[in-house]
Amino acid sequence: MECLRTRLCRETGFLRSCEKMRPRAGVNKLKHAPPKKVAQAVAAAVLLLPMYLGAQDADPMTAVWNGVQRAQKDFTSGCGKIVETRTSVLLARPMVFRGKFCAAGLDRFALEYTEPEPVRILFNKNYLNVTTDGGRKTEVMDVGGNVRRTQAYFSRDNSLGNLKKNFEIAVSREPGVYVLKMTPRTESFRRKIVQIVVKLDAAKFLLRSLEVDGKSGVTSVFRIEMTSMNSKIPDGTFDVYRPK
Repeated sequence: MECLRTRLCRETGFLRSCEKMRPRAGVNKLKHAPPKKVAQAVAAAVLLLPMYLGAQDADPMTAVWNGVQRAQKDFTSGCGKIVETRTSVLLARPMVFRGKFCAAGLDRFALEYTEPEPVRILFNKNYLNVTTDGGRKTEVMDVGGNVRRTQAYFSRDNSLGNLKKNFEIAVSREPGVYVLKMTPRTESFRRKIVQIVVKLDAAKFLLRSLEVDGKSGVTSVFRIEMTSMNSKIPDGTFDVYRPK
């Protein structure tokens, strides 16, 4: 089984940073990988999604654009519950992962799975930590440069053109939600992804679910329930180890 660092790097596109990553003293390779698309979901939902939507100004995206603009101003932090359901032709039955998360702005995120086994993922500006084995094993990655390059690529001035270049986007309404179906246009995305489906609350324009259909045949659906918004997040929630 490939190590967790390699899997996360491959899934998130942070390979160059990970190749240069130096593990913290006493930290070994992980034997058990966390939910396969977690880091990808973090990038899409926390780092990129507001930028994608923040530049849309043509129908039928007008309502979505206006709503996301309000949400970005009104909600600067929040915590909630997350459930990932993973399916594959290789699995006899779906795998279900349950946890909780907190986020602050676009550069701090904490996700902790409690079922079926404990996994903690922390992102704070430049650094990504993945902890397993009851807190005894941690992988430390410096991904700040790649995150900033990705954010710059999908910045407010460029996001519409870049997004349309890489994805075909269909927007629709379902009861209580807006649905964005994103199908890759370019080979760089088609190699890894069949489709991404994003659902936003139609009232508050907060993320309700994220579905990632991978070329590998694995589909992960993340369902999100916000439990608090703009509340004080406990000190230390986003503390990370840094490479030495």
